[in-house]
Amino acid sequence: MHSRVADPIALAALFLDAAIGWPERLYHVVGHPVGASARVIGACERHWNTPRRSDLTRRLLGVATMLLLLAGTALLAILLEGVLRACLGSWAWIGTAALAWPALAQRSLFDHVGRVAVALTAGHLPAARRAVAMIVGRDTDTLDEAGVARAGVESLAESFCDGVVAPLFWLIVAGLPGAWCYKAINTADSLIGHKEPRWRAFGWAAARIDDAANWVPARLSGAVLCTAGLGGWRVMWRDCRRHASPNAGWPEAAMAGALGIALAGPIAYDGRMHAKPWIGHDGRAATPRDLNRALAIYLRGCALLWVIAGVVAWAQ
Repeated sequence: MHSRVADPIALAALFLDAAIGWPERLYHVVGHPVGASARVIGACERHWNTPRRSDLTRRLLGVATMLLLLAGTALLAILLEGVLRACLGSWAWIGTAALAWPALAQRSLFDHVGRVAVALTAGHLPAARRAVAMIVGRDTDTLDEAGVARAGVESLAESFCDGVVAPLFWLIVAGLPGAWCYKAINTADSLIGHKEPRWRAFGWAAARIDDAANWVPARLSGAVLCTAGLGGWRVMWRDCRRHASPNAGWPEAAMAGALGIALAGPIAYDGRMHAKPWIGHDGRAATPRDLNRALAIYLRGCALLWVIAGVVAWAQ
């Protein structure tokens, strides 16, 4: 789908995201494109994921949900690309970049984690807890300074893959349909790809497809973070599999190694403590300074992605 010469779609989409992000005013007016995927998933879940159905039936209906979601997303993206080519001709790449831009989250991720870092650096722990609660699912009310910093670094590292590297990777590999199909997969995983009894069968397909879609981007994310952080390779290779996810451990271990800190470990969800293994277990506790250092590594990592996108555009 990217056979046209020197169409810098990925680079232009990165530029738009970095320059504009997804403004809150725009979000309040029109929402975000992933909301359409969420509505489809929610409707299927309400109608098909009922307790009266067997686990096998619910698993098959979960597969059907993903097929419906991905077919609809890909078809819409292909139609939009066709309209752009018909209307704009050789300049269609500009419109495609504009449609791909919301699939990326460089700026919004930096802004959200940046609010945590600002509050921690100023010594405002309650404000830092409120800010980090916006980006993590764990209990935050009792987190100390180190716990908030650790949560912020973990979210930044993991979301570097989900929010930046993976959609960019699929945009480069499969064009606009690839980027938005990935976002649909990731949205489905976040909504139904859980192990709790309600979603275990119905969300099985969402979780497995998300694992597959993130396999290459996760490892690329880890390599980019180690390069941007000037280290962390040993910890990444050693601890990448200490995460429950087959993919999230790669960027988290890379960031832990680059910063020399310990991530993951015991975490409380809904009042219950979960004994997760440490990533970077020989590192020290995270500090507000480490969160700021992580943001600097993140920015350098994004800059490396710009270089990769530029090379891809030049090589077409």
